[in-house]
Amino acid sequence: MAEKPKKRTEIPESDRWDLEKIYQNSEAWEKDFAAAKERLNELPGYQGKLTESGETLYGYLKVHEALELILDDLFVYAKMKLDEDNRVNRYQGLRDRAMALMVKASEKSAFFVPEILAAGEEKIKELIASYEPLRPYTRMFDDLLRFAPHTLSLREEEILAMTGEMAESAQNAFTMFNEADLEFPEIKDEDGETIRISHGNFIKLMESKDRRVRKDAFQGLYASYKNYRNTVAATLSGSVKKDVFFAKVRRYPSALNDALFADAVDETLYDGLIQAVRDNLDAFQDYLLLRKEILNVDELHFYDVYTHLVADADRKIPFTEGFEIIKKALSPLGEEYVGLLQKARDERWLDIWETEGKTSGAYSWGVYNTNPYVLMSYQNNLNSVFTLAHELGHSLHSYYSWHHQPYQYAYYRIFVAEVASTVNETLLAAYLLKTSQDKKEKAFLLNQYLEEFRGTVFRQTMFAEFEKIIHERAEKMETLTADDFSEIYMQLNRDYFGDGMVYDEEIAMEWARIPHFYNGFYVYKYATSFAAAQYLAGKILAGEAGAVEKYLAFLQSGSLDHPNELLKKAGVDLTAKDTIPGVFALFRERLLELKQTLKK
Repeated sequence: MAEKPKKRTEIPESDRWDLEKIYQNSEAWEKDFAAAKERLNELPGYQGKLTESGETLYGYLKVHEALELILDDLFVYAKMKLDEDNRVNRYQGLRDRAMALMVKASEKSAFFVPEILAAGEEKIKELIASYEPLRPYTRMFDDLLRFAPHTLSLREEEILAMTGEMAESAQNAFTMFNEADLEFPEIKDEDGETIRISHGNFIKLMESKDRRVRKDAFQGLYASYKNYRNTVAATLSGSVKKDVFFAKVRRYPSALNDALFADAVDETLYDGLIQAVRDNLDAFQDYLLLRKEILNVDELHFYDVYTHLVADADRKIPFTEGFEIIKKALSPLGEEYVGLLQKARDERWLDIWETEGKTSGAYSWGVYNTNPYVLMSYQNNLNSVFTLAHELGHSLHSYYSWHHQPYQYAYYRIFVAEVASTVNETLLAAYLLKTSQDKKEKAFLLNQYLEEFRGTVFRQTMFAEFEKIIHERAEKMETLTADDFSEIYMQLNRDYFGDGMVYDEEIAMEWARIPHFYNGFYVYKYATSFAAAQYLAGKILAGEAGAVEKYLAFLQSGSLDHPNELLKKAGVDLTAKDTIPGVFALFRERLLELKQTLKK
């Protein structure tokens, strides 16, 4: 039975993250806020003088870095406090003030990029050569100079910087609607108890053995979104148009090109991923047919997609047990890595349970000079164990980067962000399959892997294709109404899921509940990261000489190079023509293994 969310005060302190490592209280936050406002006034003093000497340029970099460190603390603390309970207006206010100050900082530092680009590559290299403290910034300047064709005049850059807070309006509106205002209906759970659908328990309800519960949860959740379909369409349309606007202003050929440029990724990788998935939809649809057969249903509905195929193996896994399983599964990465996992638990990096008003889903986040943190809603099941392993992968990637890189290279690019998390999940799956002695449990674990593949590769690529279509429509100045979104989304479902599904009308509204669509062209990176992780985890599990060392070096690299260059050093090249298509062999192998296991 899905549990009702508790009050935050009912959760033991050991199971709540310790944000006091950032600020002891709101008073300390206010003190730093005032200090940051003062530091803002130092920036204009460098305008027009940046490239006078290496010492002057270095002086600006250190002043700006000190300000950025404070701004990071201010915003991350305020946002994470708000995520504890979105109903607390005080932290919404702190978040908004921090965002406003970040926008102001962007305005006051808008001269930096135009002045660097105006000076040119030869002048910047001369300054670096003349002043040794600048040399650690060489890579940063090389990357910055790539953006010369997409950088505007000083005044234009100032104006764009002023739009920062406004540009987040669509996403902020959706977040407040989705997390604070939207209320889902009550249904009866498996035991006949009344329970309200929530973001935190929806997937657990969809995993229910009782088909009636799954159907009620599915219909109840999407009916709530349908009631506000025009509102959500307006927020998503606004976000898409924002992406298109900034791409046009900065002279990118498309919003997609804009999104890929920073990672030095070509559009052929994005399009190639979609094509590779479409070329292998037969394997996905074969899996759906197996699901229909095992569930013994006449028709396969979308509310049948999440429930476990081997229900008897669906055991309860308390948090403590799940955490110990993760440590054992990740032991191939070495004693230091496992020790850092325990450090995360002991030092309260983790916020574990669903509580009233808490932001749904899961993430890892933090700031350079403190710890990475994990927010999740643990549900005492295997899905939650995988989620925890996933987020700890992010956290340890951050920890390693922050402790081995200076601030300018400490934050890894989003393109590689999902690699570490997916390596953790892959190692966890391999460990559980190896240690399982029970046929039903092994089948359950194989299904879990197939589900992870389905959700990370097939599903996220379908999302990526949806994003490409709606952005292209906006670029052609075509309409993006609720009907448009639903029509596009339903057709993609038909293409991907094939003829073996019943296309419940509710699934056409799924686009309305996906927060990642407000971070344009992000989701494809889940699929590419999954592909990279399969290769890297395979090398680690095979005991390939140097594989662990190369992988840990990758975790320590932050943004010291372009993302795919870092992956090449770790042992995988995503731009190689066979890399992404090759990963589907794993799906087919596991699917065959599941079929054989079920026949034994």
